[in-house]
Amino acid sequence: MTDQAGDGGAPPFSPPSPPIGRGYRAYVMGVLVLMYTCNFVDRSLLGVLGQAIKADLTLQDWQLGVLAGPAFALLYSLGGLPVARLAERSGRVGIISAAIAVWSTMTALCGAAAGFWTLALARVGVGLGEAGYVPAAYSLVADYYPPSRRASALGVFTLGVPFGALFGAVLGGALAQGIGWRSAFLVLGLPGLLLALLFRLTVREPARGGLDPAFSSGEATPSLGAVLRHVLRKPAFVHLTVGASLTSFAGYAVVQFAIPFLLRGYGVDLKTASTLYGLVGALAAAVGIAAGGYLADAAGVRDPRLRAVVPGLALMLAAPLYIAAFQQPTLLGLGAMVIAPAILQYLYMGPVFALAQNMVGARMRATTTAIVNITLTVIGLGLGPPLIGALSDFLAARAYNGLMPFVRACPGGVAPAGATGFAADSCRLASFHGLQEALMVAAAIYLWAGFHFLLAARTLRRDLES
Repeated sequence: MTDQAGDGGAPPFSPPSPPIGRGYRAYVMGVLVLMYTCNFVDRSLLGVLGQAIKADLTLQDWQLGVLAGPAFALLYSLGGLPVARLAERSGRVGIISAAIAVWSTMTALCGAAAGFWTLALARVGVGLGEAGYVPAAYSLVADYYPPSRRASALGVFTLGVPFGALFGAVLGGALAQGIGWRSAFLVLGLPGLLLALLFRLTVREPARGGLDPAFSSGEATPSLGAVLRHVLRKPAFVHLTVGASLTSFAGYAVVQFAIPFLLRGYGVDLKTASTLYGLVGALAAAVGIAAGGYLADAAGVRDPRLRAVVPGLALMLAAPLYIAAFQQPTLLGLGAMVIAPAILQYLYMGPVFALAQNMVGARMRATTTAIVNITLTVIGLGLGPPLIGALSDFLAARAYNGLMPFVRACPGGVAPAGATGFAADSCRLASFHGLQEALMVAAAIYLWAGFHFLLAARTLRRDLES
């Protein structure tokens, strides 16, 4: 490994660790997956409850996009890197426990929001808490599993994403319809506090780099500049990060507006829409994430370049399939068409983070994960929902044929109370068609993302060896 210049500080934290048994390793992975599930329950609730929040607070789609994207991504991005630097030197178990306690508390506080700005502030707090989890967790997983098993291990770990999407959608929709969207935030936010305590008391810190060849536990922690120079000299890393960020852009936009899309266009209530979305989306994501990790490990035995080629081709195929799905006139047709692209879009997650971990040394991993995560967050979450939301507003206004501007005639995207007939239908149809066309634009971005994965494959073998 190159660029191992230290930062001049004290020797980095690397406590001795007893041998890790298979049962204990499985327990740790189970708790990490459960915590990641809570992470995505809390993160995805805004998409599930978005239509109810929009109508209650009379918001526009771009404001929903800001709440889902920049409001969350601001401190999630800014906080990720310093926490990752701390995780290179300090105990990751304590960092992870504190992170889940913060984001769970702030999720519960979302339910007390009085308007757009107070809800935005609570979302900033959620982002601050979640910033500490992913870099430290990825680094921890890498020290529980050897390099040959990291893609599949990280694929299992990332199953927290579809599990979180499933529980967030099914429980969030049912709770919102039964007791209101504010109470849904409270009920689903607080359980994370119990997980934080469980993790702190039962999980031990593994020896850092103990499963890697030629690693010295006394090795100094490289500076941030050294890590950046190391990864930016690898074209495969750059293309993988750009491709993953573009995938995240499209994916977060689809996730944020999937349930509003069902509510506006297919005549279902919130509980039904969220349950259908949760079941189909979670199943597809679970299959895609798990398959992506195991396919990457299997393909890497023959040729490491296939670890980038497989997700690249999958993303390029997902684009036209998604576009076709969004144009289906019936709910059954939409459900049948959307499963395949939803699976394909998730094949990249395990390979990208595993390859990023394998391109660097043990004391660069949390920082490298933070670099990838920041890029995914800024481009994907920070820009995807608000830009696609703004495009939806623009296209909805263009589709509206009323005498007044769309925003005045349809506050919150719906007709004023008491409106019937054409007035009510025109607001709903304009909102639906605007969002439909915006989501088709988002889906086309998967083609661009897939191209970068294919470019990464060209130098992947060399960049792993260096």
